[in-house]
Amino acid sequence: MTALGLLICAIWIYLLVFRGRFWLFADPPDPGPAPAASVTAVMPARNEAEVIARSLQSLSKQQYPGPFRIVVVDDHSDDGTAAIAAPFAEVIRAKPLPLGWTGKLWAVSQGVTQAGEPEYLLLTDADIVHAPANLASLVARARAGNYDLVSYMAKLRCESFAERALIPAFVFFFFMLYPPAWATGAAGGCMLIRREALERIGGIAAIRGELIDDCALAKAVKQSGGRVWLGLNHSVESIRVYGSVAEIAHMISRTAFTQLNYSATLLAATLAGLALVYLAPPALTLAGNPWGAPAWLMMSIAYLPALRYYRRSPLWAPLLPLIAAFYMGCTLASALQHWRGAGGAWKGRVASQWRRPPGLRS
Repeated sequence: MTALGLLICAIWIYLLVFRGRFWLFADPPDPGPAPAASVTAVMPARNEAEVIARSLQSLSKQQYPGPFRIVVVDDHSDDGTAAIAAPFAEVIRAKPLPLGWTGKLWAVSQGVTQAGEPEYLLLTDADIVHAPANLASLVARARAGNYDLVSYMAKLRCESFAERALIPAFVFFFFMLYPPAWATGAAGGCMLIRREALERIGGIAAIRGELIDDCALAKAVKQSGGRVWLGLNHSVESIRVYGSVAEIAHMISRTAFTQLNYSATLLAATLAGLALVYLAPPALTLAGNPWGAPAWLMMSIAYLPALRYYRRSPLWAPLLPLIAAFYMGCTLASALQHWRGAGGAWKGRVASQWRRPPGLRS
């Protein structure tokens, strides 16, 4: 038991010191003034009538010195999304979804084609609201650092009890997987990519079947020799509502097993690892092991900046083991949904219907 406690403490020391300081939630430095590079925003939208007007209004009010267009690709909505978007943007209707593509990426690819030849493409979602200076900040950051892909992690809505309890941990876990300092991921709600960099990787078609498309795009850009930047920005907000624990569970389980490459082996290893890192410290503490409390304390310290960023009470910090247990359950549920042929369900589409059959995966 002593060896186990020491191992867990060593893991938390690694996470705090050597994992790119992912947990600090540091604000990025000011990138300076923006050049007048041409930009086209591409927004895929499927039944987004509740949120798309606010998102497009925010884009139409960008204080940007260069040419800027907005293209919305209506992905066969039946709730009036296209009519709502029409006053703010060029709206095109997506062609029928071909085999091997996710609906979102098929829509994005057609928007990119419609965009023509701008220097940059802003890939953004219909639930994202941008502050007036956001586009200028993205372009300035891309130019200042010679980045091919710049991405801001949107500040997710955190108002309902379920959101207050679970959303800060979502971003905490995301940054633990993709530390911003390591530039290994991206956040799909707000990504600015150099058009030439996108063409260099083969366009959106290079990631056409990916459910976690943002991180797949960042990986493809890096593998092609490009530079990637990921960070926080208070001025980019998601207004999508997750009013219940069940809604957040669905959001997580939709792609959790995808993150594990649909591998039962990785699933078992991940659940065991999460239990070791997050559940064992309080268990050891209650069992009287002297190393359990230090590990639990380090875990709580690591979680405090995420709570501060979302203006939540620090009293949530010691409860991270319970929150992690919820995420473990969602990961297991994701695998079960995939094995039942219902994985990746989103707005009437199921990933298993366009990807390889589950039997072809380990």
